[in-house]
Amino acid sequence: MANKQDCEALHAIGKKRPLRGLRVVITGGTSGLGLALVRELLDQGAKVAFVARRREGVEQVLREHPEAHGIVGDVSKKEDIYPIAIQALGELDGVDVLVNNASSLGPVPLASLADTECEDFELALATNVVGPFRLTKAVLGSLAASAREGRRPLILNISSDAAINPYPNWGAYGASKAALHHLSRIWDEELATEGIRVISVDPGDMDTALHAIAVPDADPSVLKRPEAAARELVGMITDVASRPGGTSIESMQEVKL
Repeated sequence: MANKQDCEALHAIGKKRPLRGLRVVITGGTSGLGLALVRELLDQGAKVAFVARRREGVEQVLREHPEAHGIVGDVSKKEDIYPIAIQALGELDGVDVLVNNASSLGPVPLASLADTECEDFELALATNVVGPFRLTKAVLGSLAASAREGRRPLILNISSDAAINPYPNWGAYGASKAALHHLSRIWDEELATEGIRVISVDPGDMDTALHAIAVPDADPSVLKRPEAAARELVGMITDVASRPGGTSIESMQEVKL
């Protein structure tokens, strides 16, 4: 039988891991913000399944974090969506939080719209808009079940200030993120009756491989670390998960960190 000190120690551990048992799916989970989210959520006690295109990247993260569940898949490909969803739901026994984080810049190096190949524009749309739309639909039943169980299901769509501001040469990325941003607002209105929140989040300019490809001359020292953005996002997830009836902050349909 546990003594008082043991019980207090277990209680302290539980307080330090406020997301214990929360089931989270993250796309683009082997680098940058996605990897930082995997690590932060695991530290907070969540059960995490992450998705990435390259098997070697998934296997590397699993070597470092064997408690996570890695899934090889490409959200830009229609044929990958249901296998991703089935694996994630099977590994986690449901889902409470979906983070649509995987992104494509479109043309690399960045180019004006007039110089953007149709295929590059299509890839940005497929990865940044259509993929999240399809994956959301594929796990929607499980998110609704989560709400019926008294949990606070949440969809976080990672956006950008390029969704709002017309930056030259960011056309494919900006247009696709603008579509994702507005899609999030509509989903949030439509799913409110199901008890599911949908929030579009701009994490800010971060020191990631994606940013280095897009802006190779940028000074990394002035950019936000992905770990800092991950802590902010996990704080948001904790806030939504812990509020009775879910968060009531209307402006959380669109958030800039």
